[in-house]
Amino acid sequence: MKITKTYPVSKYNRFAIQVFRFITKPLLPRAWFRQALPPLNKRHAKTGHLTLEIVSHCWNYGNMLTYQLSSIVNNSPTKLSLTMTVFYAIEDAKTKATVDYFEQIKVANVTWNFQALSKGKLFRRGIGRNMVAQSTKADWLWFTDCDIIFHKNCLDSLAQALRGRQETLYYPRQERTTEMLSDSDPMLNPESEPQVVDIETENFSLYARDKAKGAFQIVHGDVARAIGYCDKLPMFQTESDRWRKTFEDTAFKWLVNSEGLPLEIDGVFQIRHVKKGRYQEGTTVSKARSKIRRMQE
Repeated sequence: MKITKTYPVSKYNRFAIQVFRFITKPLLPRAWFRQALPPLNKRHAKTGHLTLEIVSHCWNYGNMLTYQLSSIVNNSPTKLSLTMTVFYAIEDAKTKATVDYFEQIKVANVTWNFQALSKGKLFRRGIGRNMVAQSTKADWLWFTDCDIIFHKNCLDSLAQALRGRQETLYYPRQERTTEMLSDSDPMLNPESEPQVVDIETENFSLYARDKAKGAFQIVHGDVARAIGYCDKLPMFQTESDRWRKTFEDTAFKWLVNSEGLPLEIDGVFQIRHVKKGRYQEGTTVSKARSKIRRMQE
């Protein structure tokens, strides 16, 4: 995997991100901050057996990652070959135990690619995504989060939907989500040992999506290899001392000048949860954010 240029932790980086959001984006040309996009007619329009690389990050969510990796074991693809890339930190014992367990499971058409990063690099999601974008050999990339589940027919219906496509960015038209779950909910079961599990689909409700946000960015491989993932925006390649709220998703969409196009994909599920891994447990910020998420629910 390509080692991309990163920057050390900086106390000024949060300020740099705000400058980018409110000054750079509205005023400066996006072409200054990326390589040229490959012309549409020069991109591969693959119609046969596709290759896909899913890119996920995990910090303190070993329980969620268990559901995600289990969904690939339980619903292995037949119409595409998948590389499942997960970035994690050795210090996160539960997540390490999870990837160690699944690494021993052989799945047809699936290659596990578990990559340990330093916490500083892991906490800035754009770093890992940029590394994969520039080094992938896949026809398509799906940048996701570890609370997304690829259930029955998800990957095969994705392969069908992507055949012959050349646009830059896509997303699932709809997903199914849980209610906002607390740590005490049996579904989260944070103390359990790594194992292959499944979900009760009736506990999820249908939800429509309107853009390629966060965990739902499906990117053409030719585009990813050409421009990386926010490669020329240093604030999104700067290491962090903790898991930060991510703005690189919107930065990437700005760079490619697209909110994405919807695809009909089966079996996309998400576990919604009150506790966020980026907040230190028991702090005022953590408690306040949890209350806000409950109120939004």
